[in-house]
Amino acid sequence: MSDHYERVKIELQQMKEVESEAAADVEQLSPASVSSVPTDVSFTARRDLSRSSINGRSRSKSRSKADGYERQVNAKQLSDLTQQKSDYAQGQSRVSNEPDLTIKGTARLLKGKTAANGHVESCQRQTEGKCEDHGKEDGKCKVAAKKRRTVTVDTSKAKTSLEALKMSIRQLKWKEFPMGRRTACDIYWHGVSFHDNENIVSGQVNKFPGMIEMLRKINLSRAVRTMQELFPEEYNFYPRSWILPEEYQLFSTQIRLLKDNDATLKPTFIVKPDSGSQGDGIYLIRDPADLRAISGSQIKQAVVQEYIQKPLLIDKLKFDIRLYVLVRSLEPLEIYIAKEGLSRFCTEPYQEPSQKNLSHVFMHLTNYSLNVHSGNFVHSDSCSTGSKRTFSSVLYRLASKGVDIKKVWSDIIALVIKTVIALVPELKVYYQADIPPGKPGPTCFQILGFDILLMKNLKPVLLEVNANPSMRIEHEQEVSPGVFEYVPSPVDEEVKVGVIRDTLRLMDPAQRKQHVTSNTGGGSPEEAIVVETGSDEKEGLADSLPSLCLKQVFPKYTKQFNYLRVVERIAVIFLRFLGVKGTMRLGPTGFRTFIRNCKLSNSSFSMASVDILYIDITRRWAGMLPDSREAGMCLQAFIEAFFYLAARRSKALPLREQVLLLLEVCEGALEGQSHSEKPRPHRSHTTTNPASSQSSAPTTFSSPALTRRRHRPLQLSAKANTEN
Repeated sequence: MSDHYERVKIELQQMKEVESEAAADVEQLSPASVSSVPTDVSFTARRDLSRSSINGRSRSKSRSKADGYERQVNAKQLSDLTQQKSDYAQGQSRVSNEPDLTIKGTARLLKGKTAANGHVESCQRQTEGKCEDHGKEDGKCKVAAKKRRTVTVDTSKAKTSLEALKMSIRQLKWKEFPMGRRTACDIYWHGVSFHDNENIVSGQVNKFPGMIEMLRKINLSRAVRTMQELFPEEYNFYPRSWILPEEYQLFSTQIRLLKDNDATLKPTFIVKPDSGSQGDGIYLIRDPADLRAISGSQIKQAVVQEYIQKPLLIDKLKFDIRLYVLVRSLEPLEIYIAKEGLSRFCTEPYQEPSQKNLSHVFMHLTNYSLNVHSGNFVHSDSCSTGSKRTFSSVLYRLASKGVDIKKVWSDIIALVIKTVIALVPELKVYYQADIPPGKPGPTCFQILGFDILLMKNLKPVLLEVNANPSMRIEHEQEVSPGVFEYVPSPVDEEVKVGVIRDTLRLMDPAQRKQHVTSNTGGGSPEEAIVVETGSDEKEGLADSLPSLCLKQVFPKYTKQFNYLRVVERIAVIFLRFLGVKGTMRLGPTGFRTFIRNCKLSNSSFSMASVDILYIDITRRWAGMLPDSREAGMCLQAFIEAFFYLAARRSKALPLREQVLLLLEVCEGALEGQSHSEKPRPHRSHTTTNPASSQSSAPTTFSSPALTRRRHRPLQLSAKANTEN
């Protein structure tokens, strides 16, 4: 009964605050300011603050009483909410003079009022000591500043990243609603997927529709494989993969032929369950006969890949890199990479795989969730030692040995951009299915976790991409047999709090519109990927916070990578002919309309042949996607049909040229029709037609002809593995 009373009381307080905020928004802000906050927050200070806050709520517990800890966290959420309300009320009543704040890296001073949330409130166009709008000296502009509305964040569905998220919101001095809110919030933070809350019609959600599905092992492999067919050299960072069970026979045949041709070869392969996470179900094999079955002869849906046998080692240990990537929007495409990441080490010295050590997971698998159970795992308060370290500490160590770390970073940035470009076409189909044009709905953003392995020759290899990377900043520590307590992890806090905080800063509604209009271009075609040491973002954010830890890489390097967005242009055509809102499958009528409108049928390719093509491809993909409940042609099936049509028209050319020529034909025909038809309505987030933004895409290529992947002979990366 008391719990119910407290919840009702909190909801009433929230409703009263909403009414008071609405009334205050139309009033002028009285002269007030806050004493300046130091611009640099040291890692040690943040670690001590976190240690005290986490230890304050930590207690010894048994694994069987984990629910006690959850109740404790929920109680802390309520107390944090009450404290935030008190802090907010106190901040509004502070009075002081107008302070001078220096912008980092310049000699300019901003004079104006500082609100309780740390933002400077002054005339927006002050330069050269004067207000451009009114010609007055600094600080004498007669236009009264409006109070900046506090950003609201709904964290009721956050689940797994609560401590880091709460810390970030406190640093930004925003308002958190841990129990949800009757009225709309600016940002909704979900723990799992876009569909954690189905009733959002405005604001911003930290998940894209379909991201979980696209980042499963099989779908990621299919998306990258499609790009490898068009751009084999650009997408050679992803290991050769086979999809099980549908490609089991192909896998077995190719391995048998490989061994018949060279008996000395003893390749190793790694098997990853399609929907597995945290290393669950991963194992190594030397022969297709070693594949594990679920029941009888049925093989579980999985991806089997080449195992990288010669990784880069530090202290004789294998390690991988977890980098956090923010996809800020799909249209226009915006990608940010965190300047700091995590390096996760195995806990047994590495040896090349053999039949004796294939089962040594602590030697071959870098997953933290596996190695943390090893007796050799080292929790360290230092960022440069232990079994989990910062990526920068690894780079500094490599630099001391003469490694060009800027080259390493630029290769990683290119890998990230190319991977996201491979995912975007399918994500746009999911997005339109959940939020059709003209339907009210939120905009989306998402933090992804890229797992990357450095080979001995320093070439980065993509292992996988996580839709829901762990954002925990504490870990369990056993204080006595069977009794554990939560203790802070300084390395995790150093990286993850900054990523969440600066993601929120970039998604601040007050900053977003200004940012979109100021980042619409790219560099020159010859521009190299430059790795700066300082922040390159000019967001007008509060000087009381550290510089952004997220670096924009797209559209910054648009002209370097825009030519890769060929499949995205095919997806635009696919979406045009879907017809029914909310669907993700193209029906036979839509496919016939596509052929007719693009004028692709002729005497040698009749509409009857079109129907046969549609039925053949759709049936085969329906067998490969047994869980699909929707009938029709999916995007991947449409892409295959498009490749087939392109090959029919230009048989003597490489596949990439064939596809580009067919795209020009289709886009030209559809553009001609659009002049005589009423334009299709678009949502506000769709500001650019990807098809029209591809003017920089080349029409001719000097690379040799590319045959379809299913007919290519098996070529394992033995050369890359033996370099250096």
